[in-house]
Amino acid sequence: MRKYLFGTGLLTAITGGITLLRALRDDAPFTWRTALGWLSWGITLALAIGAVIDTRRASHGAIIASDSPVHGKEQKLLKKRLRA
Repeated sequence: MRKYLFGTGLLTAITGGITLLRALRDDAPFTWRTALGWLSWGITLALAIGAVIDTRRASHGAIIASDSPVHGKEQKLLKKRLRA
């Protein structure tokens, strides 16, 4: 579980969210750039969570979508899990 929670994608998304929250503390107006920043952060977080889910499913032997970043590595992840 630790390898999923401390993956670089999730850490980057969390750090980006903290940065956006700090920007809200200042009395800056909410502009279209801020809205795009939040939208970008949401997409980044969704992609990071999806990658974690796909990695976990692949390591348990489930079939994953062909557009996943871990597609084609299912056997390697399953062997690694079975060795542990």
